[in-house]
Amino acid sequence: MISLGKCAPLKLIAIVLLPHASPLVVERKIISQIGSNENCDRAADDMASFVQKKANKQWMWLAMDAKTRQIIAFHVGDRSRKSFKKLWAMIPQVYRQHATFYTDQYVVYQGVIPAAQHYPIGKLARKTNHIERFNNTLRQRVSRLVRSALSFSKTLANHIGAIKYFICHYNLTKVAV
Repeated sequence: MISLGKCAPLKLIAIVLLPHASPLVVERKIISQIGSNENCDRAADDMASFVQKKANKQWMWLAMDAKTRQIIAFHVGDRSRKSFKKLWAMIPQVYRQHATFYTDQYVVYQGVIPAAQHYPIGKLARKTNHIERFNNTLRQRVSRLVRSALSFSKTLANHIGAIKYFICHYNLTKVAV
């Protein structure tokens, strides 16, 4: 059984597609894919939501693989550099070492993502379209993330659980395709 806590695509691919392979085998495949300059773009973004009342804002930080369209990490917290560092720590090591990250021009990304791998861009560059589209999909399919809805999370644990459940389902459907 797959635990919801082990939702990184690296582990999902090892469990779903290669049940006999270890995560290291999959990690080597990702390194060879990145090393061949075969679209090794990743995107990072944040999205606002709230728990219990609108005054209790929570920010969801996301990192997405642009080629597979899978979410490689997420973190729910405030909109600070400290929260983004937690997201960065959740991204698998192979991505942190080798991948290029495109973000919006929010200053918290600078200094956390190495300068050689970080490209802060505007909306017109179209490198963050996929993660922005995922944010819209998330708002449409997880009712507690809709801005003007009657449904909301009463606790932070429920909020994170609903997001994690959707991301696991989303990643599994992307693996199947």
